[in-house]
Amino acid sequence: MSTTAYICVTCGVQQPPSQSKPARCRICEDERQYVRQGGQAWTTLAELTAQGHRIELRELEPGLTGVGAQPGVGISQRALLVRTAGGNFLWDCFGFIDDTGVAAIKALGGIAGMAMSHPHFYGVMVEWSQAFGGCPIWISADDRMWVQRDDPAIVEWRGTREVLPGVTLIQTGGHFEGSAVLHWAEGAGGKGALFVGDSIGVVADVRAVSFMRSYPNLIPLPADKIRRIVGAVEPYSFDRIYGGWWDRVTSTGGQDAVERSARRYLKWIGAEVDL
Repeated sequence: MSTTAYICVTCGVQQPPSQSKPARCRICEDERQYVRQGGQAWTTLAELTAQGHRIELRELEPGLTGVGAQPGVGISQRALLVRTAGGNFLWDCFGFIDDTGVAAIKALGGIAGMAMSHPHFYGVMVEWSQAFGGCPIWISADDRMWVQRDDPAIVEWRGTREVLPGVTLIQTGGHFEGSAVLHWAEGAGGKGALFVGDSIGVVADVRAVSFMRSYPNLIPLPADKIRRIVGAVEPYSFDRIYGGWWDRVTSTGGQDAVERSARRYLKWIGAEVDL
């Protein structure tokens, strides 16, 4: 009997191949996510392709390409492909892949490795890795238990890790214990760029960011977590912040935005503003 790697409709994270649909999605049952009101539902790559989903690439700045699914899948995040002389690195993932998108990225030099900001953005990461020769999937050791589809390409890390020259993973904690950001030293015309996903959330007013245990369920983080996040990124210079969605980009003044937003957050949860 054949097996299928089902994808959660709500979060877009793929499960290991099975003969029938899984009973539950552990990621969506966690308090940081949610099970849709209509109940747990599943889809597949074949079904998404038949529905008209496709990969879209957008040039965001020199050396940086946005990669997303159109229409969106799950929570509709997009990924970022940073292109360097030492190789290309994919930041974050989502719940779709197709041959056209793979061919377009191969024409840009392929993918030497990939990492995600947190488990909600794992998507079909194994499919992406396999499409590029089993490239490493960097997963924070503190979030390893949230991997739904295991694979030999997964490499655990903790703290900070320079995965390519000038491209550095930074564990911030907060949203998840292993939540991370990616620092690209040559981004924003050499002023530095920070790729954040939900670890530091670029909000609707893109001049600011926020920090939450759960964004959909509006669960805040305590003061010590905020200070840890700010402290983790403080040593790195960055002018631009790329959030997890196409329209969530702090184009300039990124370091000030993080510090100013953290001070505001601490004030409104009644904590000492000591940043």
